[in-house]
Amino acid sequence: MKLTTQTDYALRTLMYLATRETRANVAGVASLFNISVNHVAKVVNLLAREGYVRSIRGVGGGIELAVRPEDVTIGQVIQTIENDTHLLPCVGTDQSCAIHSFCKLSGVLANAERIQMDYLNSVTLADVVPARRQLDQIDTK
Repeated sequence: MKLTTQTDYALRTLMYLATRETRANVAGVASLFNISVNHVAKVVNLLAREGYVRSIRGVGGGIELAVRPEDVTIGQVIQTIENDTHLLPCVGTDQSCAIHSFCKLSGVLANAERIQMDYLNSVTLADVVPARRQLDQIDTK
């Protein structure tokens, strides 16, 4: 499985927010990771729609986690954002090639995907969050 840039940014944003005790802002996330504010804003909108992030407008507003880091798995986030996590199209459909009815490769790949997702679903956001001081050191450089 190869993750899209959108998933990469979503995971980074969640990790960043998990280190904050107060609300953050899109510009802060974008600045730390040296990525476009527009891309982060799109990811934050998606994360907010899916219930991972709370976005507060106005004075004192910003963005914050809407869930506890230990309650969210990396697999959940990936499955929320990625449209297709299959290694090959034949794993996701019966109609992809002429030998699908007797091909053993699709079963092997389906098992590999299951093992990978089982592992990603066993790792929580809390497991991968860096220490706040580590991010702050980057932030000030």
